Formats: sequence, C-alpha cells, structure tokens
Amino acid sequence: MESSTQLVILAGLVIGLIYGAVGLLSGFCLMSSMRGWLAQGDGRLVRTYALAMAVAIAASQLLAGSGMADLGKSIYLQQSFSVPVLFLGGLLFGYGMVLSNGCGSRALVLLGRGNLRSFVVVIVLAIAAQMTLKGLIAPARIALVQASQITVNANSLPSLLAAFGAAEATSRALATSAIVVALILFAFAHPSFRRSPGQVAAGVIVGLLVTGGWFVTGFLGADEFNPVPVTSLTFVAPIADSLQYAMLSTGLTPNFGVATVAGVFAGSLITALATRRFQLEGYSSPRHMLRSAGGAALMGVGGVMAFGCSIGQGLTGLSTLALGSFVAVAGILLGTAAGLRGSLRVQPLAVA
Repeated sequence: MESSTQLVILAGLVIGLIYGAVGLLSGFCLMSSMRGWLAQGDGRLVRTYALAMAVAIAASQLLAGSGMADLGKSIYLQQSFSVPVLFLGGLLFGYGMVLSNGCGSRALVLLGRGNLRSFVVVIVLAIAAQMTLKGLIAPARIALVQASQITVNANSLPSLLAAFGAAEATSRALATSAIVVALILFAFAHPSFRRSPGQVAAGVIVGLLVTGGWFVTGFLGADEFNPVPVTSLTFVAPIADSLQYAMLSTGLTPNFGVATVAGVFAGSLITALATRRFQLEGYSSPRHMLRSAGGAALMGVGGVMAFGCSIGQGLTGLSTLALGSFVAVAGILLGTAAGLRGSLRVQPLAVA
C-alpha cells in the first residue's frame, strides 16, 4: 500500500479507538438520546448529540471553506438523489434501531463491553447491508432510486442560498451559523446538561472526530495518483465491508471505514477492561433475539437506502449541510420516534 493510504488507515484506527472509548464512557447514542428525551423525560443525552452535531457542522464547514477538504467529493453532496428512498431508508433504520436497542456504532461499543446481543446485531446488520449494497436486494434498491431520483442545481443549504445571489463564502457562513447557534442554544438551555462536563466533553469530542475523518480522507488522503474516498464516521457500509474483509482479507484491502470499525471495538474493549465494565451478557429469550436480529436487518437495509446511519447521516452527512442528509435524518428521527411512542411503539423486554 502507498504511504498515504497507510496513513489514512492508521488515522481511521485512532479515530475509532477514541470514539469507542468515548461512546462507552458517555453512552453516546441517538436511540438512547431519543428514548431518554421522549420516554423517560431525561434530555441530557439528546443535548450531547445536538452539541456533537453543532461541532461537526461548524468544524467541517470551516475545513471545507479553507480548502483543506473537498466535501463535494463525498457521497452526500450528489446532484442526483432520491428523496423517497432516502426518507424510507431513514424510517427503516430508525425503527430498526429501537428494535435492536441501538445503532450499529452503539452495537460495536457494547460488543467491546461483552454484550453478546450486539454480536448478533453486528453480524445481521452486516449481512443485510451487503445484500442491499451488492446482493439480492440491490436490484430492487437501484430500481427504486432510478425511478424516483431527481437532479438539482442546489444540493446543500449553502448552494441553495447561493442560488438566490449570495456569495459562496457568505452562504456557507450564514447556513452554518444559523444551524450551529440553534443547536448550541438547544444543548445548553438544559440545566442538567450544563452541569454534566462529561457529556459536554463527549459532544465536543465526537463532533471533532467527524471533522477529523474529513481531514484524514480529504487532505491526508488527497493523493492524485492513489486517492482515497472522501468520507468520515459512518458505520453501516463499513460494518458490512469489515465482515467481508474478515472472510476474504487476502483478496481485499482495508480502508478508512474498516479501520474505524476495528478501532471502535478495540477502544471500547480496552476501556471496558480498564474500568472493569466488561461483562458478558446475552439474550433473555428467543423472542428477544428474534426482535433484535429483525431490527438489525432493518438497519442494514435502511442504512444503505439512506446512505448512512444515525452517525453517518445524523452527524457526518449533516456536517456537509447536504439537503439529502436532512431528508434521511428526518426519516431516522421519525422512525425512532414511532418505535418509542404511539401505536407502533416497541414494548420493552426484560434483559437478563
């Protein structure tokens, strides 16, 4: 491998290690955040997520504005995209996240802590995602996208503002400032969150890790002879790629996503052992396992359709201010809310 590729892989591993440690210590997870806010009346974790989003957007847009990373080369800022498929994928992912009691990144973190339920979630999610990317479900997904995709001149909030005559730098600054200020006000308006320095730190660190991913792949990996895909933290496709790499490593090469997945697991495992949080856990019943696996399958299918998960779209995608990411995140939030409240609410099961 070329030195730039090796550097990207090493940096991805480090980013994953940090995310795994922070995720275990803080409980960082969109599903847990939404559950605490909607079902339990505890809004601290959702503020952590909002702060991470604000930091990711502000720092990533600063990086893009300085020319250090071309976010336009990412999968999120495409001129053509399917609003129905993005939204439907988000719905499936959000509801599956509730069924499985966490997203793909959270499953990796919990697996490092000894949660064997998460092992099932990771494997099933990987298989379902690979089937949707390249397998049996792929033709149906591609047909849906081709039948419903639209081509737009403005594919992000800054470009939408620029279409009304504003300069590119001004449009970027206005869009970024408005969203970041709103998210920070929402986060720090909560007294319990302000009194939780650990949660504040977690939000800042995760947001910076997203920006770090853009810097690593967009700047350090910008080799004109051997470029790497411009990407950052996301987990559905990388978990699928990691399973494939584990089985066929002699015919494949690792990438940033695979390194990140390995890092998250390792970071959580090291932290769990160091803090004596490691404990083997399993399913309470066959029904529990079936529901968890079903949720993982929905996350695998939905995450591919939505071009990302609660991290891949909820933080990384939104950090580009892509219009398609707002559509996907709306679907994820609605699917999660439906699983937590209302007639489609997923009833809690006792965990052994």
